[in-house]
Amino acid sequence: MTDRDWIVERVGAAAFEQLATGLAGSDLHSVLLEVMQHRARSRTPADVLAQYLRDGFCTPAAIDLRTSHEVDGHLLGAADGFEALDLSPVAPLGVSSAIAQTGQNRVLSALRMTEVVSDPTNVLALECARRLRADWETPVHLATSQRVLRAQPVPKLPGYGQHFRIFVLASGGREAKDHAFTVQACALQIRAMLVALDRLEQDGYTFGARRVEILTTPARQAVGDRIGELLNVAVVRRALDHAYYSAGLRYQIWVTAPDGAGIPLVDGGAFDWIARLAANRRAVYIASGTGSQLIAWSFKKAGRP
Repeated sequence: MTDRDWIVERVGAAAFEQLATGLAGSDLHSVLLEVMQHRARSRTPADVLAQYLRDGFCTPAAIDLRTSHEVDGHLLGAADGFEALDLSPVAPLGVSSAIAQTGQNRVLSALRMTEVVSDPTNVLALECARRLRADWETPVHLATSQRVLRAQPVPKLPGYGQHFRIFVLASGGREAKDHAFTVQACALQIRAMLVALDRLEQDGYTFGARRVEILTTPARQAVGDRIGELLNVAVVRRALDHAYYSAGLRYQIWVTAPDGAGIPLVDGGAFDWIARLAANRRAVYIASGTGSQLIAWSFKKAGRP
């Protein structure tokens, strides 16, 4: 029996189809809001506290808020060529599964056709598409730091949780001759992330040995070579075999953890998301992300919370 089978068996096939496809969006909102209101009325303060104590979605972060703000300050300070946005905690329903092809069960779906943000890169793709549709001549460069929530299981280890902070850079624009926009935007983001690591190290964080890896499909090999030529660091080239990077280009910045392990702390690449959102094959989207909470937890200065 699949997950869907037991649900259909419990509520009945006709009722399930009516909820899933039969009701207009506004009607479904009203039904679900009424259901939640009834369930909330039946809860006692003890019920609410019991859930707070056991539910990983509700548990406070493991990192001190001042430390999080300190790390974010360095990350945003390094991204001075990017407009910084403070995103909403929710996004349109399907922003993960329809754009990035992430399973909907990995995110926390909400009411009013929304979902809790699980990855800001998806939301920034929407914002880039919105701006570019009004003005294709002006490239968009955005940055954000956001606490995201994901529904998949997480290791029961210190520092891990259902929600955590991610710092993201995003660039959108129309492709130029010889893939010039892709090359310049990717190099811009890699340099910004390297500057961010420098700033953090000057404030006492330690990342050990670093390396930049650029991964491409065969069709994007020359593009990867040109990106590497723009960087003042040694670059390792590898073949890309990860379909998530839908435009054939990925990069990673690896650092060395205090225990000696290599960690891909920064991950980014090129996607076809804006091309699909704006129905424009020349549209390019480059996005990069790093776990700011991971930085604070695994590379923190001695004596800090």
